[in-house]
Amino acid sequence: MNAGSSEVVIVGGGVVGIATAYFLGLAGVRSTVIERDSVGSHASGFAYGGLTPLSGAGIPGPVYPLAKEGLRLHSEFAKSLPEETGVATEFRLRPSLSLSFTEDEVDEAKGPLAWQQEQDGYRVEWVDAAKAMEIEPRVSEEILGGVYVEGVAEVEPYKFILALTQAAEKMGATVRHGNVNGLRTSGGKVTGVVTETGEIPCGAVVIAIGPWSADASSWTGLDIPIRPLKGQILRLKAPGAPFDCSIGWAGNYANTKMDGLLWTGTTEEEAGFDENPTAAARDQIMASLLKMIPSLLDAELVQHTACLRPLSVDGIPILGPVPGLEGAYIATGAGRKGILLGPGMAKALTDQILKGAADFPIEPFSPARFG
Repeated sequence: MNAGSSEVVIVGGGVVGIATAYFLGLAGVRSTVIERDSVGSHASGFAYGGLTPLSGAGIPGPVYPLAKEGLRLHSEFAKSLPEETGVATEFRLRPSLSLSFTEDEVDEAKGPLAWQQEQDGYRVEWVDAAKAMEIEPRVSEEILGGVYVEGVAEVEPYKFILALTQAAEKMGATVRHGNVNGLRTSGGKVTGVVTETGEIPCGAVVIAIGPWSADASSWTGLDIPIRPLKGQILRLKAPGAPFDCSIGWAGNYANTKMDGLLWTGTTEEEAGFDENPTAAARDQIMASLLKMIPSLLDAELVQHTACLRPLSVDGIPILGPVPGLEGAYIATGAGRKGILLGPGMAKALTDQILKGAADFPIEPFSPARFG
């Protein structure tokens, strides 16, 4: 598809959809983003925003090149987006200290350590309890040690989405609100997107509707095995000095963000499409926080949010062309890594649309694996 071709319609105004509109705009291709609610109003706007490529589902493994590309792009966006839009995305390098309380947790933490230490751009080391408390004196005295990482980063997700949207619009992208009901096809090719108010002709469509992507199975004729994984986050006014690194344990985290609040979470809940914060999750998150940092008993709750992350049946993203339907593409399934992986997914998809191939391997993410 060339820059002069008919426009691309992107279904979904989360990080993947908006970043795709941005990269298409850079290449001179105009796009229309259709979002049911408002841009960044679901997981992309309510995520934590940790950018840690060295761990997570599919890492080490097929997800690592995508995660590495995501951090590279975020580093570039940290310079370009504030210049283009005036919106500060609050990107910053932020060390992490992941705690271990039991011998099993120590073994699990040390498992990928040798691989992590081989990766360029990071400093990774196992630290004993004394060294961990030197790094952050407020962590629990019950720890056996932890993994300390430099070279990882964070961003404020909603401000990032806001800046990316403004930049994409400046390059010709249009953001529309509405519901998509299906696709128009002819001869095995996409010719348009059907909305509740009419049809939008296009040469390509990107389906990037996160945990709702399974709804598009009927549009594409391809099973899209995605389900919502609920996660909740607390923002606290915490006593004492700000934390200088992100503290983690067993998938939980606590970190002073640039708004001055301590962000802590998270849960992994099978709760369907319920996006409401719950008291049970609040108590669970606080219990995990106090296990990591017992002195925060008097922290004051300022905000409690919940969102739904898109999780594929095999735990890794779904990214690429829909087999048997020319011009249709899917990008979803980043799970807990959506803010990190989103820009890389969008760049790879844009390259697929424009050049027929991405700059790094995305075959493991092919939607055809579910055909």
